[in-house]
Amino acid sequence: MNKKIFFFLSLLILLYLAVWPRQYEVPSFIERPGTQYWDLSTGSKIGYTLIHPISDANKFPIIYLHGGPGGIIKNEIVEKWKPLAEAGYPIYFYDQVGSGHSNRLEDIKEYTVARHQKDLAEIIAKIGSEKVILLGHSWGATLAMNYVQEQKEKVERIILTGPGPILPWNSSSNQLLPPDSLHLKKPKFSNKEANDKVYNLHSKLMTLCANKLGIKLASDKTADDFFTQLNTALNKSTSCDGSNSKSYPGGSGYYAHLRTVKSFQEEKNQKSKLKELPIPTLILRGQCDNQPWGFTQEYLQLLPNVQLEILENTGHGLQEVDRAYLNKLVLDFLE
Repeated sequence: MNKKIFFFLSLLILLYLAVWPRQYEVPSFIERPGTQYWDLSTGSKIGYTLIHPISDANKFPIIYLHGGPGGIIKNEIVEKWKPLAEAGYPIYFYDQVGSGHSNRLEDIKEYTVARHQKDLAEIIAKIGSEKVILLGHSWGATLAMNYVQEQKEKVERIILTGPGPILPWNSSSNQLLPPDSLHLKKPKFSNKEANDKVYNLHSKLMTLCANKLGIKLASDKTADDFFTQLNTALNKSTSCDGSNSKSYPGGSGYYAHLRTVKSFQEEKNQKSKLKELPIPTLILRGQCDNQPWGFTQEYLQLLPNVQLEILENTGHGLQEVDRAYLNKLVLDFLE
């Protein structure tokens, strides 16, 4: 075959693989009944669920910060923490911009840590409480730390589950080993196994264009459906042995995930502020959490008023923990 023809055909095949719309057999996004919306001055339209307290105890509201970035508020998360409302705490569950019930941005370069932080600040202002309690999971813990560095006077207490890194991310923390006394274990499955299984040429090119050029090679729906498939595979690594792995619900935001992670290193180092942070902080970490121990260790080293609880026989998602026990730990800390 003529070399020019071969090159031309190869280029056509590559372009076909890159731009032809993909369809993923994943659950469709389902709007949660009772969802309300905030229109923020940042341009974010944020969907949220409010669980009202059963009693009029006049307690500070809890704001749940989901993981990801680009994650969603799953129904099981709402159910997991509902007992806190029964104890008198209003709970706000909101999908961060770019995922779930919230709007997608045309310019994906606008997905940054700073944007999420501004959204959170305005949400707290809209709630109108003198103070709030932040409950952050994984990346949500990272967002909570960024917020309190600037506005600690608005936060009464902090609960963090499976915390992600404090920014800017110190990659050396990935190599730190936990004390033997904690009896931590590695989960049976790793994130690498999921990534190797799910990524294809199209998704790799989609990722490359988003990260390097800040453009959408695929539609938001295609990108989000791919992310749902990826999260279903990644679910195996969030428990000790993967046995509780379930199909991930639709609605996660892939471009919000990529570009927010890309902005991690753009954050200025304000970690010294955390050394003087008076806010009581509770860290809950699964025995088989797949997040590097170094992330948790940095919280313990920086925060002066922090306590750590290791939850046995569960991983990053805390799926296996008895809800009554989990909520008792948190309520004991709050009250």
